Amino acid sequence: MVRGFAVNDIRLQGIGMTSRRTRDRLIVRLREQNIQDEKVLAVIKETPRHIFIDEALAHRAYEDTALPISFNQTISQPYIVAKMTEVLLAGGPLKHVLEVGTGSGYQTAILAQLVEQVFSVERIKPLQDKARHRFRQMGLKNIRLQHTDGGMGWSSKAPFDGIMVTAAPQEIPEELLAQLAIGGRLVIPVGQEQQQLKLVVRVNVRDYDTRIIENVRFVPLLAGTIQ
Repeated sequence: MVRGFAVNDIRLQGIGMTSRRTRDRLIVRLREQNIQDEKVLAVIKETPRHIFIDEALAHRAYEDTALPISFNQTISQPYIVAKMTEVLLAGGPLKHVLEVGTGSGYQTAILAQLVEQVFSVERIKPLQDKARHRFRQMGLKNIRLQHTDGGMGWSSKAPFDGIMVTAAPQEIPEELLAQLAIGGRLVIPVGQEQQQLKLVVRVNVRDYDTRIIENVRFVPLLAGTIQ
């Protein structure tokens, strides 16, 4: 399933360094790095990453690199967005997905075009407010947002058949494991100095299978909220 949106605004279409030709080059790079899910690649190609970053950095939007946003946060490298999304979806279509860390909203927008419903939590309210505006620009209507401590997840909407975490805790939070449906998939970076991207699949009520995907670098998952 790929949910499209109407691109009827020059700001969304992009020009110059944010044009479709520049996006095409990014997709070539992602394929070279072994991203194989064509639905994921198609959504990344169509999603205007430049609207999720400050205008001063818009010319770098389709470089395969992380970029700074407000509050010492970053918008993830497109390869990492593609990889995490591909791993999350590898078990089949997902209906009910939790994202921990809305941030700029870019990863949220990618997910929203590939799953039925995204529930995204963010501890920094100004970031979440900006992300909400971007979702409206794109006409994405299957995203629910909550301002809360991310490590606690969103228990009232659980269980989730997919959970994606976009900041790194030192250990996988028990609260998130408890909110994962049987057969559900959790994709999460874990660690402090040496971080690893992990996939956790819930086998039954008590048991989880965990495997390491690759080494990564994310901002830490912090407790508390910022208004």
